[in-house]
Amino acid sequence: MTLSTTSVYPESTADAFARAKAIGYDGVELMVGIDPVAADVDRIAELSAEHDVKVWSIHAPCLLVTPNVWGIDPWGKLDKAAEAAGRLGSQLVVVHPPFRWQRDYASRFEEGIAELNEKYAPLVFAVENMYPWRTPAGRFAAYLPDFDPTKLSYDHLVLDLSHAATAQMDSRKFVDLWGPRLRHIHLTDGSGTFKDEHLLPGQGNQHAWQVVEQAVAGGFNGDIVLEVNTRKLEGAGQGSRFEALSEVLIQTRMAVDRGIFARHDSQVGQESRQ
Repeated sequence: MTLSTTSVYPESTADAFARAKAIGYDGVELMVGIDPVAADVDRIAELSAEHDVKVWSIHAPCLLVTPNVWGIDPWGKLDKAAEAAGRLGSQLVVVHPPFRWQRDYASRFEEGIAELNEKYAPLVFAVENMYPWRTPAGRFAAYLPDFDPTKLSYDHLVLDLSHAATAQMDSRKFVDLWGPRLRHIHLTDGSGTFKDEHLLPGQGNQHAWQVVEQAVAGGFNGDIVLEVNTRKLEGAGQGSRFEALSEVLIQTRMAVDRGIFARHDSQVGQESRQ
């Protein structure tokens, strides 16, 4: 299990590496653009070596707040992500679908993601589920081709539990529907409000531990990344953030173990019936 560098915000990217090492995470997911250090691949390589913490995955700068990070061309950003992954030894790049106003980018997004996966294999480009924006005037479809990647042609998908909650959907159903296309999990939670809350697992309505067990029991062997908002813990002292991140790691590893046992039991049952 790895720690997203956003999970310690407003602490820095450098702090995320230190916390991942101290708590015992297997590595980090680098969110590019949260602070200048996150976009500096040379500095990230130094932090990785300094703390002996691997960057297992890279979240490309696809956010509203990162329009100029690694350039303004969205395809150029993804090429840069692949270059960074090669330098850092990362295995997967997380990509958001285009915003509605990025029409040229969106017009060939499915095809383009497939081409990137072929060009940079074995590096994986995986598309994340998003959500419709909800306003007093109603829902706004902010993403193209769709916020829900289920019926689109992507080979590799990222399940974000907070995004599923904001979309008022059930992450457990995504696990069933996606099958082997599920390559990466952003472990978090949400209560179903219009906000993308990124609660700690278990604080919302997404049955986070059940999602982990279900995915692992079904054969999932990708990375589980804790991507949560811990800003409310800041006022309670940094120790509270440390304790929360530590507790989630313990609970997640227990859920993974339960999933492995369930998978084993299922395999034994199938063999006994043959």
